[in-house]
Amino acid sequence: AVGMSVSIGTGLGLISGYFGGLVDEGIMRGVDIMLCFPSFFLILSVIAFLEPSLTNIMIVIGLTSWMGVARLVRAETLSLRQRDFVSAARLSGCSTCRILLRHILPNTLAPVLISATLGVAGAILVESGLSFLGLGVQPPTASWGNMLMEGKTVLEDAPWLSFYPGVAILVTVLGYNLLGESLRDLLDPRLKK
Repeated sequence: AVGMSVSIGTGLGLISGYFGGLVDEGIMRGVDIMLCFPSFFLILSVIAFLEPSLTNIMIVIGLTSWMGVARLVRAETLSLRQRDFVSAARLSGCSTCRILLRHILPNTLAPVLISATLGVAGAILVESGLSFLGLGVQPPTASWGNMLMEGKTVLEDAPWLSFYPGVAILVTVLGYNLLGESLRDLLDPRLKK
């Protein structure tokens, strides 16, 4: 799911930031339209029409969470396309595809990697929420959301059935968020002293 959203967002962000003009306007207006809809409700509505399976949930999460990556890559590309090394590549006869893939893309990977790491935490929360509501991964496939839903019925007699999956979600999401923050501290040259 995160790989799909990063791929879509990176591709559209590179194209939008490099070409600018009408291409940029068109892509960014599409991003704005997608951002108008709350992603969780968009996912709920799509899952209501599809069969709730792990594959469908991963595809839907990937297709509804690329907008932030696209904006981030666009901003980086707008900054990078004015740099001397891109102008030198253009003057030496490099194709647009080569400039994008060899010169601009590697310089945008640090923020994309950080965004992807934080996106994993968000995808875990969305999947757990969908499974808790009964629209996510269906039993007998294991999911923390399913475990929380099943533990809810016996909460007074066996609270540990809900406690441990909840703690697992908390620790995993917190771990990915802390990893994303650590990567940001390591990879962002503006934060180095």
